[in-house]
Amino acid sequence: MGKLSLKVVVAGRTYPLTVNEGEEAKVQKAAEDINKAIKMLQDNYAVKDMQDLLAMTALQLASKQNVQNVQVEKIVEPADYTAVETKLEDLKNELEGLK
Repeated sequence: MGKLSLKVVVAGRTYPLTVNEGEEAKVQKAAEDINKAIKMLQDNYAVKDMQDLLAMTALQLASKQNVQNVQVEKIVEPADYTAVETKLEDLKNELEGLK
């Protein structure tokens, strides 16, 4: 898979990146999400320092990601123990037969 040179703008600064082919849209979307979060913080709070806005945005996006990871873990199906349960039941019956 090839590499692409890409320039993204985050918080008014341009950053050159090298990404794998097919990841360009994902990186652009991430930059867009960061810029939207910064804009929202600027509009709603009296914070003007860009470093503070970037730190606040990083915290928001990281905590959002953690919540999504927890939700995905909850969706995963529990392990299937029917075979183990059947064997345990068979052993129980066998032991009761020895009494």
